[in-house]
Amino acid sequence: MLHADPISAAAAVAAPAASAATPPPFTVTSVFTETRLDSWLAVGLVLAAGVYLYGVHRLRVRGDRWPVARTVFFLGPGLGGIAAVTVSGLHAYDTALLSVHMVQHMVLSMISPIFLALGAPVTLALRTLPPRPRKRLLAVVHSRIARIYSFPLVAFTIFVVNPFALYFTDLYRYTLEHVWAHEVVHAHFIMTGCVFFWPLLGLDPLPGRWPYPARALLMLLSVPFHTVLGLTIMQSSTLFGGDWYPSLGLTWSDPWQDQVVAGGILWAGGEFVSVTMLAVLVVQWMRHAEREARRVDRDLDRQEARQRAAESTA
Repeated sequence: MLHADPISAAAAVAAPAASAATPPPFTVTSVFTETRLDSWLAVGLVLAAGVYLYGVHRLRVRGDRWPVARTVFFLGPGLGGIAAVTVSGLHAYDTALLSVHMVQHMVLSMISPIFLALGAPVTLALRTLPPRPRKRLLAVVHSRIARIYSFPLVAFTIFVVNPFALYFTDLYRYTLEHVWAHEVVHAHFIMTGCVFFWPLLGLDPLPGRWPYPARALLMLLSVPFHTVLGLTIMQSSTLFGGDWYPSLGLTWSDPWQDQVVAGGILWAGGEFVSVTMLAVLVVQWMRHAEREARRVDRDLDRQEARQRAAESTA
């Protein structure tokens, strides 16, 4: 009769489970082979895209025009950017490689929210909703809570403080150990980015929007933030997440080297996106000035026409 050691049996069962949870070496092919479509975030992205396209269809049916660029921004780099880092195979490595998590951080908190704002979904909803839902949406947009969170200084504080509160506390280790907490962090990144970039670059009607010089100054102040955070991560003498990454036993990745890469991604990527968006803001500022100049010219032309008509009548 064979004797089975319960400890050895438990270890034998645990070993395959641990190996199954350990992702294969990260390659470009893994981004496609590890794709998943069963997450709640994937369902939300599909619903958001469907609702947006339905709104555009409603406008076209009644003969109204909606800029194609807004649709491309919202569906492409906006929702598509979120899908690229959460639904694709990158999700299999977001708790195994800090560098992959930092790529997600950059896209979810900076890149995608910018293009979601440029897609002007609130404006689209106001133009397509029936009167009663439109009034409710306007009430939400102009509510006290929306005014507080969309105030640029409040949004800037949230945008700057959140990464430090996440990475330099035990909260980050908790999100690595619990899948639901990690998913909540993803949603939080998106919301934080929207709160920061919507009042600065968005096209939707928001209360208390700052003038362009103040917006440009605030965008400029956000540039050193990513430099400080990225360099701090690169030069840190402790591993983020404690012994989480070494405990995975990835023979194809060094946690210390990966942490340096993660800090470099945050540093270089943050500065590139900030400077690029500052340029976009300047372009918006120039176009706004041109529109205001044309409006003033039209007002002057009308005043001169009225004055000539009054003189001819006299």
